[in-house]
Amino acid sequence: MKLGIVGLPNVGKSTLFNSLTQGGAEAANYPFCTIDPNIGVVCVPDYRLEKLRELYNSKKVIPAVIEFVDIAGLVKGASKGEGLGNKFLSHIREVDAIVHVVRCFEDSNIVHVDAAVDPIRDIETINLELIFSDLELIERRISKTAKAAKADKALQKELELLNDIKACLEEGKSVRNMNFSSEEENQFVRELNLLTFKPVLYAANVAEDDLADDGESNVYAQKIRELAKKEGSEVFVVCAKIEEEIAALENDEKKEFLSALGCKESGLDRLIAASYSLLGLISYLTAGEPEVRAWTITKGTKAPQAAGKIHSDFERGFIRAETVSFDDLIRLGSVAAAREQGLVRSEGKDYVVKDGDVILFRFNV
Repeated sequence: MKLGIVGLPNVGKSTLFNSLTQGGAEAANYPFCTIDPNIGVVCVPDYRLEKLRELYNSKKVIPAVIEFVDIAGLVKGASKGEGLGNKFLSHIREVDAIVHVVRCFEDSNIVHVDAAVDPIRDIETINLELIFSDLELIERRISKTAKAAKADKALQKELELLNDIKACLEEGKSVRNMNFSSEEENQFVRELNLLTFKPVLYAANVAEDDLADDGESNVYAQKIRELAKKEGSEVFVVCAKIEEEIAALENDEKKEFLSALGCKESGLDRLIAASYSLLGLISYLTAGEPEVRAWTITKGTKAPQAAGKIHSDFERGFIRAETVSFDDLIRLGSVAAAREQGLVRSEGKDYVVKDGDVILFRFNV
């Protein structure tokens, strides 16, 4: 999973990126201090892995990972090249989802490109640039398809869909809010790689005092929540400055620090949970003495395709999936004990993998 961190200059993107990935991206109080995208890979916290490691006496633990891309601040006119915007927009096309950092705090010492804090205006500024960029791409695609459709009438339906998308963008709306009539249409739109079709997670960057109540007392954060609800997007509240301090601490110190702030989990944990929810992701687990590992899949994935995440041969030669739930396995203490109670299941090609399934795939190529 690859998430692109975007926003206006000086809203806390690089500070948040640094705290999430400890990647050392430059963070400075002037626009465009990030030019090339910074990339960091983060392990997904999963308490189940350590439990399985203890049970199997495993030599290695391999968690699922998320790749974060810190993309330079976008400004009004980015789609036309303002602020080197076109280059930055191209980086966003490569991610699975967008983390849109929005400033929700007042600080006279930190420059705002529009001179005042207004999260809804800031969101609209970014959204419009993404829309303009998509519109330019769609217009080129329509021109190309219209010419081809003269010789191939089968392309007429594709042309109609492209024109519907264009009309949506011209109304200032994001393509992710459109309803498509079939999975075939959805797949076609996915392949267009439109910026406004990507799911969005809003990161409301608040001051330290607003963190304990999850931004409930922050009027800016509440406005973002209202907007996100209409869009069907996710929101998480974070204080990038605090996250930067947390990132420098050891695990035990982190827990004490979070407790003192009145927080149960770090911003990274909340971001990962929100990201999984936004993208409809779950994890299944494999375990043995050599290693314990988490594999990220989309909800609804069937056993052969889940096996294919490990290796294409597993999917191609799939026979069955020997499956036990994590909770049952830990409660009973061994696969043998779970098998005795009929809790180890032999699942076939139509089995839909569930979050927390511990699976041994049988295959033959």
